[in-house]
Amino acid sequence: MSKEIQNKKQERFKRLATYRTNKVLKRLKVLGNCANRSAYVYNREDIDKIFNVINQKVKEVKSKFHFPKEKEFKL
Repeated sequence: MSKEIQNKKQERFKRLATYRTNKVLKRLKVLGNCANRSAYVYNREDIDKIFNVINQKVKEVKSKFHFPKEKEFKL
């Protein structure tokens, strides 16, 4: 792959990843508004369910970015 193509792909990744990360952060901030106890009633179990599923999804997505170690073939 040529350097020019690699640079274009890297720039596209940076642009999209920045935009999408900022969207996620904004939505997490909005979720944080649910912590207002004068407006909402919730318990620890509710909060644990929310953050367990968020943490699981973060792990799944993060695993997609890991580079597998190349192993040398041996018989």
